[in-house]
Order: sequence, then C-alpha cells, then structure tokens
Amino acid sequence: MLTDIEKLLKSKDLSLTSVRLAVIKAIEDHPHSDADTIYKYVQSGIATTSKQAIYNNLSALVEKGILREIKPKGSSSLYETKVDDNHHHLICRTCQTVMDVGCKSHAPCLEIHHDHGYQIDEAEIVFWGTCPTCSTSSYKGVNNE
Repeated sequence: MLTDIEKLLKSKDLSLTSVRLAVIKAIEDHPHSDADTIYKYVQSGIATTSKQAIYNNLSALVEKGILREIKPKGSSSLYETKVDDNHHHLICRTCQTVMDVGCKSHAPCLEIHHDHGYQIDEAEIVFWGTCPTCSTSSYKGVNNE
C-alpha cells in the first residue's frame, strides 16, 4: 500500500526513488534545512547518494509544488514541505533560526498600491529580527562576532 507521500509523488509523475523519499523525510523531520544539511541526513541512510542527486531532487520537488524553496537574503536556499497554506517566515539575525508565522488575511497576504496589471496570487514575506534566546543571552552568532 502506498503512503501519502508516495501517492503524491505518483500524482505528480515523479518516480519513487529511495533518495527522493529520503529527501522528503529529511525535510519533514528538519524543516527549513538547506541542501547541505539535507544531504547529510540523506547520506547517513544512503551512503551512495551524491550532492548532485540531492540538488536534482530538490529542484524537481520544488518544480512540482511538493516542496517550497525559501531564499533568505545572504543565505542558502531553505526547503520545507508546507506548500498549501498562507504562511511567512521569521528569521533570527543572530542564530538564523527560522520560524513559520501565519498571516491574518487571505492570500495574498498584502495589498499593494498598484498591481501593474498582474494577477497576484502569492506574497512571499520574510520578517527579520532577534529571537528571544539570542536577545537574552550572550550568544555570539553570525552578526555578533
């Protein structure tokens, strides 16, 4: 019997490879991970995998709408499996922790002054700040060294 993930892959005309399934599992277990982190998790279970296989799978899964790619400024792309909801992201400038934050309105979350004729269906927002842990500690992260 096929799992929900396997059914989803089949419905998007993607083959059920062990690496592809491991990539999705790694992201489900560790949302907002970059490709190198995903590679380490997948390689721990599939020693023969390559970074190129990870990048190829991430690209295919994003293209088919199974994964969301987040591109924070100054950072590597991050990946998550939450693709069908209206949420944004909050990132700590110090420790780089990424949190999902919901939107108070329907998609797209913002209204703009002039749409220039576009039919807007999505807004991508990243809020930047300092998390409570970094605000109250002597953590020396990326921006505080």
